[in-house]
Amino acid sequence: MNTRSSPTVAQPAARERILHTAHDLFYRDGIRATGIDSIIREAGVTKVTFYRHYPSKDALILAFLQYRHQRWISWFSQALREHSDTGMPLPAALAATLQAWFEREDFRGCAFINSSLEYGDALPEVLKLSVAHKKEMAEVIADYFKAFSDKNQTAESVALLIDGAIIKAQMENEATQATQLVQKMLTLLLSARMTND
Repeated sequence: MNTRSSPTVAQPAARERILHTAHDLFYRDGIRATGIDSIIREAGVTKVTFYRHYPSKDALILAFLQYRHQRWISWFSQALREHSDTGMPLPAALAATLQAWFEREDFRGCAFINSSLEYGDALPEVLKLSVAHKKEMAEVIADYFKAFSDKNQTAESVALLIDGAIIKAQMENEATQATQLVQKMLTLLLSARMTND
């Protein structure tokens, strides 16, 4: 065994430690409430190392949102597919997917909604990344509506339901009612589509 490689295996590189620490703190406590010094301390790096990888807090915020997007979209796509593959109708599969997320101990709502409200004016790129995130979420959903001529519009309607459920679950700290409403509204939407088609 090559002992030289073990420190790299045991501990992520400084850039990744900074990013992962920022991800957890920004999401948990908010962007404005999280100072650079807190991230440096929690990541176990020096200021020189921090600024070598991220020349400003704004650069780290954008990296955080890009990382969060990749991580969340990957989870959402896989979880929804896994529930659907069990034979669940889409409304139930989507509700189950969201329920699992809402019930996590670290659930603090949508990082993109939160960041846009908190920091969108100060850093317009936050809004651009948030819009792109929501667009890709709708694209994932649109794959389930391939038979519809207006699959993208239908998917955007479902995405709006999801965003409403996220905010409801976050504000009321009640996952079940939010996901039940998503399931009910999506069932009604699909039922109306079948009737009209």
